[in-house]
Amino acid sequence: MARKAFDHFEAVSAVVPREGGYYAAIATKPIGGSGAPRFNKLLEDQTFKTAKEADEAAALRLTHLKGVKEDGDLIW
Repeated sequence: MARKAFDHFEAVSAVVPREGGYYAAIATKPIGGSGAPRFNKLLEDQTFKTAKEADEAAALRLTHLKGVKEDGDLIW
């Protein structure tokens, strides 16, 4: 799992299970906030066989993330 912090949000590489494998995702959550993180699926046309492969793909995409909007949307 990779992590990137911004002024008010943190983003981490994540995976979302799906039939036959996993999606790569980035989860966002306000720093110091409560509640569940918001999962943003990446590469939705691609299914990874293992969670490790999906997380590695998400971690690579996380390096390109420029920020997180107040509603949790990603800024590329």
